[in-house]
Amino acid sequence: MAFSEREMLNFCLRRLAVGVGMLIALSLLIFILLRLAPGDPIDAYINPNVAMSQEEMAAVRARLGLDQPLPVQYLAWLGGALRGDLGFSLQRNGETVLGLVAQRIGPTLLLMGTGLAIAIVVGIGAGIIGAVKRNSATDLGLSVTAFLGISSPAFLTALVGLYVFSVLLRWAPSGGMLTPGAPFSLGDLASHLILPALLLSIGHAALIMRYMRASLLEVLNQDYVRSARAKGVREFWVIVKHALRNALLPVVTLIGSTIGIAVGGAIFLESVFNWPGMGLLLVSAVETRDYPVIMGATLVVGACVILANLLTDIAYAAIDPRIQVA
Repeated sequence: MAFSEREMLNFCLRRLAVGVGMLIALSLLIFILLRLAPGDPIDAYINPNVAMSQEEMAAVRARLGLDQPLPVQYLAWLGGALRGDLGFSLQRNGETVLGLVAQRIGPTLLLMGTGLAIAIVVGIGAGIIGAVKRNSATDLGLSVTAFLGISSPAFLTALVGLYVFSVLLRWAPSGGMLTPGAPFSLGDLASHLILPALLLSIGHAALIMRYMRASLLEVLNQDYVRSARAKGVREFWVIVKHALRNALLPVVTLIGSTIGIAVGGAIFLESVFNWPGMGLLLVSAVETRDYPVIMGATLVVGACVILANLLTDIAYAAIDPRIQVA
């Protein structure tokens, strides 16, 4: 049963309202956690090598609005964020947080997008092969590989991959996004991107493979698949035209839910490979206690994850007509 445009629009608007609520809740959580962090927020705004009187510190606190009640501070920050004003960095010569985020979000999206694309293609392909060749040596090998991929922590995979492929074999650069001093080229970018993207994709590809295999095995045992086979439909078309679409439904949900996990993996990989993205920006901001950057960058990352999950819900409803969107 196909849904009307109005029904789908209502579904999208409801999901959008939920996403906005989640974003506001996330902003409140970010604000509270940073206010609960040890130390006084004003310490990050003053020079520790310059002696200041209590009156001068009070003036700085009043100028920054830190003398206001916490609800007033939160609403002021949230209002600025809604206008696109995320404040200024304390450690980067007064650069705007929005400007820093705009510089860094592109490399992060490139790394995450490439890693997830590799994971989706490899995971779905390996899951199909494992289901079609169930209990064979190929299936066993893929299952063992997937188990190792799921069990390996991101930090261990990153460090081992860096040591083996960059230090020992010298197949890929050990860090950065481009070769310093060299003219820009897609080949140079790809050579720096491929290793961290592959390492980021390992765990996700293994998880997608396991879900794809289990889902396809369940679908292949359904009556309508047996009927297609009984009519003489070739096995390839039985899988592609009859089984694959239904088997992909839980995988679509899984892909959407792994985006948040991919953010954490990307943050660590960016630190290991010195990739100039949001992860490296956040790590640097935490080390220097650059509160505006921490709050703004975390809010933007959270908004991207919420948006990705919103798109996943819409895609799931479009693929599966059994979803009630009215």
